[in-house]
Formats: sequence, C-alpha cells, structure tokens
Amino acid sequence: MSDTEKSERHKKRMQRHKSVVDEKIQQAEKDKGLLLVITGNGKGKSSSGFGMVARALGHDMKVGVVQFIKGAFSTGEESFFRRFPEEVSYHVVGDGFTWETQNLEQDIASAEKGWEICKAMLNDPEIDVVLLDELNIVLKMKYLNAETVLNDIAQRPEMQHVIITGRGAPDSVIEAADTVSRIEDVKHAFRAGIKAQKGIEL
Repeated sequence: MSDTEKSERHKKRMQRHKSVVDEKIQQAEKDKGLLLVITGNGKGKSSSGFGMVARALGHDMKVGVVQFIKGAFSTGEESFFRRFPEEVSYHVVGDGFTWETQNLEQDIASAEKGWEICKAMLNDPEIDVVLLDELNIVLKMKYLNAETVLNDIAQRPEMQHVIITGRGAPDSVIEAADTVSRIEDVKHAFRAGIKAQKGIEL
C-alpha cells in the first residue's frame, strides 16, 4: 500500500469517526450539575479532583474543598489553592490516616464535623464545584452514613458539580454518580522503597 493510499484510508476512517462523535455531541443536550466519583487503588485520585478545581477556577467559578483524612500534614494543593481565598473555600477536617490516628471515636467525630461544613457548601448556590477529597474512605470506614451523605448531595443546587475522591467507593456512591473513574494500581515507587515526593504525592 502506498503512502497516498494509507493517507486516504486514514482520512476516511477519521471522517467516519468524526461523524459518530458529532452525532453524540448533538444528542447530548442536557445541562446539569454532575456527581463525579474517582476511586480505585492507583495514584492520582486527588490529583484528578484538584485538576478539575483548577479548571473551574479558569472559568471564574467558585469552588469549595473539604479534605477528609489528610489533616496531619500539609499538602501542595492546600498551599496552592489557599492563595485564592475569594474563589476557593478550603477546609481540612481530617486528623491523618486512620492507621495513624488509631482512634475510632475521634475519626467519627472529625468526619461528622467535616460533613457539617460540606452541607453548608452543598446548600450554597454561589459555589459551583465542591470537591470532597477522600470522602470514599470515610464512607467505606462507616464514619458517615452513605445514605445520608447521598441524600444531602442530591439536595444541592441544580447546577452545582460535586467530586468525590478516595479508594473503596461504596456501591451506592458509584450507582448515584454521573461519571465514575477507577484508577488502577499498576506500579508504585513506594513499593520500591522510595518515599513520598514533594510535588508528586505531597
């Protein structure tokens, strides 16, 4: 097959593909606030969530962030997004990883206190995007009742987007979501004895 024939075949294939994509775009007429869930054992769940926070800020949207679990150390995303207090309402409500706290009552109390902050955001029509970082872990550990959480999320303003991150998303959360991404753990530097790196994990 000549280069010209390859080029023509490729062009026809892309034209067919474009027709399919264009038709799907045309059919997607609904406009609504989305519930997005990012789960799985791989690295990048919070990174994806904060990427959407950055994207929202690029569109002059107001954002609310509540970080569960990660309260024992400062993260790069916290340091960065706190630079925009007018656009980002940022709250860290965890006491650290559950294997570090080793205190069930404390973890439950922190989660409940954190959820009160979340509910205020979910009732605020001025907030366009709410990131609930590591909420899946809180629900998996049953520090909060998943049915109550989902009911509160369902009552949010019509165009408000909610992003939930963390491994172990309960089935009910996955079922309620509009978009679900599961990040696979293929390989991780930590298992090779490499500690968490600033700008990558921290």
